[in-house]
Amino acid sequence: MTEKTAEPTDEAAPAKDLPPLPPPPVPQDPPQQDPPSQNLPQQVPQQDLPQQDPHQEPQQDLPQVPPRPPRRVLRAVARWTAAVLVLGGLGAGTAAGITSMKRTDVPGLATEDDGRWDYPRLTLPALPADANRPFSDANTAEVHHADLRRLLLPAPAGAEVDKKADGWVTTAQYVSEYPKDDRAEITQRLTDSALRHIAARSWTMPDGTSSRVYLLQFNSVAYSTEFQDGLFGDASYPQPLAGLTEAATDDEWPGTGGVEYTTPRVYTEAKPYGAEHVRHAYVLAGDTVALVVHTRKGAAGTETVPFHQTVVLQNQLLG
Repeated sequence: MTEKTAEPTDEAAPAKDLPPLPPPPVPQDPPQQDPPSQNLPQQVPQQDLPQQDPHQEPQQDLPQVPPRPPRRVLRAVARWTAAVLVLGGLGAGTAAGITSMKRTDVPGLATEDDGRWDYPRLTLPALPADANRPFSDANTAEVHHADLRRLLLPAPAGAEVDKKADGWVTTAQYVSEYPKDDRAEITQRLTDSALRHIAARSWTMPDGTSSRVYLLQFNSVAYSTEFQDGLFGDASYPQPLAGLTEAATDDEWPGTGGVEYTTPRVYTEAKPYGAEHVRHAYVLAGDTVALVVHTRKGAAGTETVPFHQTVVLQNQLLG
């Protein structure tokens, strides 16, 4: 229904949706309104309206919400935040991870093999009840209470282990490392030094290097020290091993090997070598004396790095 613009009369009826006209009426143009359409649906309730587009201006009766930044900006911020966390807060963890990885697995640090052997991860053996580690405050006698065989360095990857020298061995097998003329004397010295037992492990590497490790345990530190001192006597070098032409101090040895309370003495063979190149070391560790021997035939001789590595790791197990 549309409203007329003519002057109203007494016969005109008011519209159903408009209030009665007040007397006397004042002629004026009524406001223009859009006529209702029969074809339009009724107004949809407010709660059923679709949500407002976030990119349009919000209505005045709602709080202003700042527009969200583009997704590419959010992604860039996330990437830079993660980079800062990794390089800053997680720096210590990254360093620890790199030191535990193989050198050739770290991009930028990959280098040629330095000759080290691939030893398994070392673990200290369990102790009997109420026993203490050597060199601890509660073990002033510096006794190794663990099974001596469990303190032997395990063979590295690729080694062929000698089953005849992988555990307890006899005194005769140990003194076979010395020249025949010296074996009887060393045997008697071991008897006088209250030797308890000897454990040994021997293996051969693919390059022909023969490795032997002996652990000699005595009744006390006094006896172990006396035996080692007897091997040196008044000389600067210990009693020579079988096949060794002349011993020389290993000037490339880095020092103690990072183990406190132990005394390693490391030697090589002076040139020219004999039929084989001999390297050996003694380690005094409380009530135990260790002998580490590396030999290899040929002009190339034994390698320095794996020999030092063997001495250091065996020293760690004893310390």
